[in-house]
Amino acid sequence: MFNTTYGTTSVKAISKGRLLSVAVSLVSLGLVAGQAQAQDQEAQSVEERLEALEARLADVEPKANGLEGFSFNTYARSGLLLGGDLQSVPGGPYLTPAGSVGGAVGRLGNEPDTYLEAILNYKQVAENGTQSHYRLMIADSTTSSNDWTAGDGALNVRQAYVEFSNLASFSGIFEDASIWAGKRFDRDLNFDIHWLDSDIIFLGGLGAGIYDVKFADNVKSNFSLYGRSFLEFPSDIQNQDITSNTDNLILTADNYFGNVQWTLSGMKAQDNDQRVVNGSNTSAAETGVHTMLAYHGDSFFGISDGTYKVAVLHGQGLGAETKNIGADGNLHEDAISTRLAVYGTTYLSENWRLAPAILAETSEDRYIKGDDYQWLTFNARLANEITSNFEMQYEASWQTMDLKTMGYDGRNAVDGDYSRFTIAPTFKPQVGGFWNRPEIRLFASYSTWDDELETYAAGDPLGADSDFESAQWTFGTQMEIWF
Repeated sequence: MFNTTYGTTSVKAISKGRLLSVAVSLVSLGLVAGQAQAQDQEAQSVEERLEALEARLADVEPKANGLEGFSFNTYARSGLLLGGDLQSVPGGPYLTPAGSVGGAVGRLGNEPDTYLEAILNYKQVAENGTQSHYRLMIADSTTSSNDWTAGDGALNVRQAYVEFSNLASFSGIFEDASIWAGKRFDRDLNFDIHWLDSDIIFLGGLGAGIYDVKFADNVKSNFSLYGRSFLEFPSDIQNQDITSNTDNLILTADNYFGNVQWTLSGMKAQDNDQRVVNGSNTSAAETGVHTMLAYHGDSFFGISDGTYKVAVLHGQGLGAETKNIGADGNLHEDAISTRLAVYGTTYLSENWRLAPAILAETSEDRYIKGDDYQWLTFNARLANEITSNFEMQYEASWQTMDLKTMGYDGRNAVDGDYSRFTIAPTFKPQVGGFWNRPEIRLFASYSTWDDELETYAAGDPLGADSDFESAQWTFGTQMEIWF
């Protein structure tokens, strides 16, 4: 009995112990499984967070590198130019008689205006990778010193266009091409001699085109069609109040062979030959051709480090306006012009830099059969970097001209020289190179010219009826910025 009871009790005790052990094992397994599941969930959560972060970075990256989003650019200058009597005096790179046909002189200490460009950009990238760029440029210009100049300013829209690039469906020679339409300055036919404020070549207007059609590694072409309007020009000899309008359509092929650029343009302005020019409507050009051969160097004429550009431009008929292609509707049908532009930049030493320039043009039968325009400008900008925020700038400019106008637009024939020298203490956030802006300048300029130039035209800045006289000093201040 005792033994039986004892034996029965032991079996029950053993059974309870085994059940407890099993229960503990099951709980342990449950805990382990729960921990594993939690770890899996945590790992999954980390992966999801990383994927979400990568997605956000992918979304932000195009905006960070400028492929998407809104941006703002500008060019602006604003200056005060005074004579010895502390009154405003005429100025600008085109103040000489040769300036009436594009003959610019140096601009340092010679600009009395406020001019600005506000450039608004918006870029997008489509799901297939195609990029789009919308640009709006608003510009204004005035010579008033007042803070409110709405009455005498020249506010207008200079650019409004859309351009597509990296097009997903383009291949072959068009793989790197971009297409555009609207009102714009041409991307590549728009480079200048900054110190003269003169474009070497400029093409702009309303139209459409394609850039970067690539035929080989160093061979590519741009093609465009631009329209420029000739508005309200006199077209009746008997009644000058009768006017006409037309459009000058300009077809251009701009070609690149390494550093060499060759441009060819043909243009036609229907019925522009009906224009009355200087009392006659039998001679205005209706068609024209224009070409340019240029070299963009990556040294200072092979002598030292720096840059240089050389360009020869030639035009006939409506193409005889060699700088601003297709912009002058008064040109004679036999007009012929040839222009040369040369400039470079280099450092002479650690703290001295130099930028010389030559600009010259010869043209005949420009507006009237038998007329002849010849001019030549030498200019040099020199700068001495004294501290990290201050430098002294110097500029010398000399121009000679021989203009036989044949009485066009009331202008008289003149033959003479103009010269000017400027010294300009200049402050900037960081000196170094010719392209660092913004700048704040003080300046003093000395100008002189031959008396004969004062007879060119009534109201001319150097004319006898102007208060601005030869052999005098002018003074002022100016800011300039771009980004």
